[in-house]
Order: sequence, then structure tokens, then C-alpha cells
Amino acid sequence: MVALPDRILMSAEEYLAWEPTQELRYEYWDGEVVAMSGGTRNHNRVCLNFFKLLDDALVNRSYEVYIVDVKVQLEPGQKYFYPDVVVTCDERDPDPQLIQFPCLIIEVLSPSTEAVDRGKKFAKYRQSPTLQKYVLVQVEQPGVEVFRRSEQGKWVLYEYNLDEILRLESVDVEIAMSDLYRQVQFETEATKD
Repeated sequence: MVALPDRILMSAEEYLAWEPTQELRYEYWDGEVVAMSGGTRNHNRVCLNFFKLLDDALVNRSYEVYIVDVKVQLEPGQKYFYPDVVVTCDERDPDPQLIQFPCLIIEVLSPSTEAVDRGKKFAKYRQSPTLQKYVLVQVEQPGVEVFRRSEQGKWVLYEYNLDEILRLESVDVEIAMSDLYRQVQFETEATKD
């Protein structure tokens, strides 16, 4: 593998042509190309569980569910992100590698990405007029935070624990939290010491 410089700068057009030819995935932040970090087994399992539960629930409806390798374009030529799971039902999303009109975005948190997912990314995601829900999923302990856009355009937080049912009204789906965390092994306090 060829070593890349710490900071890669290019135009959006160059990025969109270059990135599909790479072994790794890269996001695009205002001219800077940012490598995506690798995940853990728990991260991978939660992503797969969420995708499968949503995909099964939405199979006969006009929603499309994508996992990991489909970019979300937030600002043409400025921001291209890879959410862990994204849902669209907008006919204006015909591009096979790019979503411009998401209604639901899910980020599975890791220590290296949590601050960005909660901060910079959510700030940009909130600007999407079609996004109705932004979901942050913990993997070190069970817990989900759902940010829902209210009718007044304000973002309201709902928190869910392991014994609850996660409600995603924007796609009319309910998911048992225990199903979302199926086969996920959490560290116990004794294991951490």
C-alpha cells in the first residue's frame, strides 16, 4: 500500500473521480480528503443489525436503505460523508454512489469519531431539508440517541435504553433495542480493569 500524506487537498471533482479507485474510504471536507477509520466487531455488528432490521421493515415500501459505502452529499462540491446507515425515499436520488436527500441517518459511535459525529457532522446534517432523524448509537454500552426534527424545525432528543423499543416515526418503524444489540459483547467493569 502506498503511504499517503497526512493532509490531502483536492477539488471536489478530483475527489469524486479519485475516491472510488481507492482501497479505503475517504470523506470530503471543504477541499480536504479525510480517511475513514476502521471499526470494531461491535461497531460492525450494530451497523449490520440496524441495516438488516430497517431493510426488512421497509422491504415493500418506497424507502431505500444503504450501509457504509454510499456517500451523502450535503453541500455540492463541499461536503461528502459516509454515514454508517442512510435511508432515502426521494426520487431525486438516482445516483448509485451518492445520496443527496436523506430522511434518516445513523452513525454508530466509536471513541475516535464520536466528537465529529456529534459536532461537525450533525451541524451539517441538520442543514439537509429532507433529514427527519439523526441517530447516534453507542457500542461500548447499550444506548441510542435519536434527534428528531419537530414540525417547528427544532431538533428534539429522545434517548433509548436496552429494554425499550426504538421508534423511528419518519420511516414508521419500531425496533426492539435488544434486536439492535443482538450478538454485541459489552465489556464488563471487571474486564476493563
